Amino acid sequence: MAEAANGPSTGPVRVDSWIWSVRLTKTRSQAGTACRAGHVHVNGERVKASHQVKAGDEVRVRLEGRERIVKVVQLLRKRVGAPVAVEAYIDMSPPPPARADVLAAGVRDRGLGRPTKRDRREMERLRGLAESRRAAG
Repeated sequence: MAEAANGPSTGPVRVDSWIWSVRLTKTRSQAGTACRAGHVHVNGERVKASHQVKAGDEVRVRLEGRERIVKVVQLLRKRVGAPVAVEAYIDMSPPPPARADVLAAGVRDRGLGRPTKRDRREMERLRGLAESRRAAG
């Protein structure tokens, strides 16, 4: 009986519930917040938390400055252990940036005040955000 509750689902599952159950986010409310903020895309389209995912969908989640790209293999409604969660998707994400690169890109000396427009653009360039903004705009 317990296996049936935690086992794979047969019908579509809400995207916020799925990304929480496969451990892409720590909490379900964090998954819902990411959806409301527009950080979750399914098959290239921004979706609401109630969007239904099915096997074969590509889910992109942007959290903590990193984009995770996964392909849905198995639908889960309930949160499962990490070894089972990894089997529910195929991870196609680029490797995370080196820790030294992340720290160097966003550090500003304390007490310098608010960054100027030039400073902000330089920080975006270092973080790699400038290219994505030009492509979107």
